[in-house]
Amino acid sequence: MKNKLFKKTLIGFIIKTIVLTILMIGLFYAIVTWVNKSNFQWIYNYSPKIYYKLINFFHEFSDKQKFFNIFTILWLIGIFIILYRTIKKPFTYVQELSQATEKMLDQGVEYITLPKDLIDLEKTMNHLKRENEKNERRARENEQKKNDLVVYLAHDLKTPLTSMIGYLSLLDEIKDMPKKKREKYIEIALDKSYRLEELINELFDITRFNSEKIILEKEEINLNTMLEQIIDDFYPILNNYNKKVELDTEEKILLEGDPDKLARVFGNLIKNAIYYSTDSLIKMKVEKKDNDVNIIVSNHGKEINPDKLKRIFEKFYRIDSSRTTKTGGSGLGLAIAKEIVELHNGEIHATSNEKETSFYVKLPIKNK
Repeated sequence: MKNKLFKKTLIGFIIKTIVLTILMIGLFYAIVTWVNKSNFQWIYNYSPKIYYKLINFFHEFSDKQKFFNIFTILWLIGIFIILYRTIKKPFTYVQELSQATEKMLDQGVEYITLPKDLIDLEKTMNHLKRENEKNERRARENEQKKNDLVVYLAHDLKTPLTSMIGYLSLLDEIKDMPKKKREKYIEIALDKSYRLEELINELFDITRFNSEKIILEKEEINLNTMLEQIIDDFYPILNNYNKKVELDTEEKILLEGDPDKLARVFGNLIKNAIYYSTDSLIKMKVEKKDNDVNIIVSNHGKEINPDKLKRIFEKFYRIDSSRTTKTGGSGLGLAIAKEIVELHNGEIHATSNEKETSFYVKLPIKNK
């Protein structure tokens, strides 16, 4: 933008200089020619004295040297005027831009105005101002959400911890507790310990997401093998919820990516499907299309509201705002998944209707 403005100003100055020179040469040439061809008879009739003085002046002026000297002086004056106005304008622009820059940070100013020559820059600065205000607002909202989540998680940590201490204390105190009852208490304590682990992991996620930049360590990945391994890792949870994942894949597909990060993406999608699915079957389909592969994770469940669906990949956004349910996470899983997929030059989005909710992940296939 700056270079464009400078070129525009410089070209304008050159054009004005050339036009002025041509006009002045033409004007003086026309005057001299006209004087030489005119006898000023009408002036003589009015005043012979003025007539002779005028004739003498123009005859002297017609001398080439005098004409050249006067023309040069007038030309230089004209050039100076144009140069002054041309140089003055950029300095005015600099002052206007300086004030506009201050206005960009002033939330009390709604709109930045600049001279007509800077209309493109005005539009850009107003766009940046609006984006900056939007980002600041989002940052404040995210900070508030994060603080709320930390408070909620800290409170939620007490519940499973209190239960664990209670049941373990009973097991320690009652040495001759019946075997069936003992096994039940151990199972409850173990379940609460898993929940406690999830809450602690959520706290770590909140800290890491704000302080760490995701760095990929890419290698060749067999997508089919990786997905099968992820599903196997979820067997205990799937068994506990009486659910299963059906993998529908075709030929062997190779990717160039970070296996640990991508495993986190698909693991998060499977975990969400387990928690929110109302049916025992979770479908995972792999489709190859041109130079990309689409991985679709679908489950039957409650339809996600369109407004919520638009925000589902925002960090700290949770579909279920209740902290009392086991499905209530930190709201970071899908935001992190989106960042990982985009770092792999891929795309992720979700659809939902009254029958099914699906997550679509598109990733580029490794070139052979």
